[in-house]
Amino acid sequence: MTGIISDNVGRPSGLIKAASGGGGGGVWTLIKTLTASSSATLSFVNGTDDVVLDSTYHIYKLQFINIHPSASSELYFNGSTDTGSNYNVTKTTAVFYAYHSEQATTPAFATDASADLAESTAFSNLNFASQIGTDNDNCADGELWLFNPSSTTYVKHFLTRVAYMDARAAGPYMYDCYTSGYCNTTSAVDALQFKMGSGNIDSGKIKLYGLKDSA
Repeated sequence: MTGIISDNVGRPSGLIKAASGGGGGGVWTLIKTLTASSSATLSFVNGTDDVVLDSTYHIYKLQFINIHPSASSELYFNGSTDTGSNYNVTKTTAVFYAYHSEQATTPAFATDASADLAESTAFSNLNFASQIGTDNDNCADGELWLFNPSSTTYVKHFLTRVAYMDARAAGPYMYDCYTSGYCNTTSAVDALQFKMGSGNIDSGKIKLYGLKDSA
């Protein structure tokens, strides 16, 4: 036996977590944390500043923590196939979102075709429903999953989810935005960049994790 079951054989109570070990066996490995401080961009470039974004891991996850903009805006991302010289990977996406106001209006669900990308090299808007507010208690949190970015055979699928309070002064709304898409390239995607649509990322963190395929 292997994994959690074998690790718990003979233990009278409780479970222990599976043993970690270099990112294998279904264990996420923290690769890099970037902390914003009035930052125009936050970039993860393979081979730079201890960043790994290659075949070492098969799935990469980025977590957005308390992203606070300097100006009411949206958070955007793009990929690179030339280690950050250009962030212009061709992408196709589909988006949808749910929202609810502080005034307890009826929650709603919607799509926004204007935020979809169709074979576009533009940055992808991660909170397309509205802008993140700049009040002291406003921020955005979420994640982006990128699958097998080092493949030179397949396109690179990604999924994102971002929750945030919007910038509306007359009754802020809570939004939950989802994006699914793919980078339409068979070149390895070896860098990712994040930025606001206007202004800077005033504060917040983005963490990069890797997960190996243990099969």
